[in-house]
Amino acid sequence: MFHAAMQAAIEGARTLAQMDELSRQLWQGHGSGVLGDQEAQILAERLHGRRSAIREGIKPVGIPAGRASLFPPRRSVRSPDRAASRERRRLLACSGPLPPQLAARFTEGQRAVLRIVGDEVAAKGVCSLCIDSIAARAGVCRRLAQGAIRLAEGDGLLTIEERRHEGRKNSPNLVRIISREWQAWMRRGAGQKRTSFAFTSEGRAQPKAIGCKAMHPTDKRITLGTSLPAGPVKKLPERQSFAHR
Repeated sequence: MFHAAMQAAIEGARTLAQMDELSRQLWQGHGSGVLGDQEAQILAERLHGRRSAIREGIKPVGIPAGRASLFPPRRSVRSPDRAASRERRRLLACSGPLPPQLAARFTEGQRAVLRIVGDEVAAKGVCSLCIDSIAARAGVCRRLAQGAIRLAEGDGLLTIEERRHEGRKNSPNLVRIISREWQAWMRRGAGQKRTSFAFTSEGRAQPKAIGCKAMHPTDKRITLGTSLPAGPVKKLPERQSFAHR
């Protein structure tokens, strides 16, 4: 009887929310022993087919004809100065963004992208830059920046938290570094004089040191290691002693 009621409910469902609720009831019935393995499998396959049909029938409202998204198409962005982008990419890739055993897995452009991500994580604890900003700072294209971050995620070096919003523009993903080797490498660099990069108006990267130079106060009048100029030595008069009479 439960099997027939579930089958009728699946055929009469019209929304994805109803399908999710029926799926929950289906596996609860299977867990309690009301449905056998074969019956549950048949209902699950039918539920999956109905869910796919409902999903294909959903059409977003407000999208003009011939367009796949409500938002305007993304225009391709090219670097205004490719020579400056190439110089910036090489400089970032050679600055040691990762430990050698990890850096060997990535190309020059990918290492430049991971350097930008690592600097943001070191400064703020998480990288919340949009992918276009990361690509522009690293001197690479948008697709290469996406691929580098996804490749690092696949290697278990970082995590990506997506922030999607229904009906409006998504927020930038949050990237966090979870590799212990990478974190130790960043802490070691922070303990020393870590080099960051400032970007000029022409798009060129200039290294700048973070930290203060150690200054030791000294006496400006006499410098250690130097001797006073030689001159005539004056003999002091001898002290006269008077005997008590």
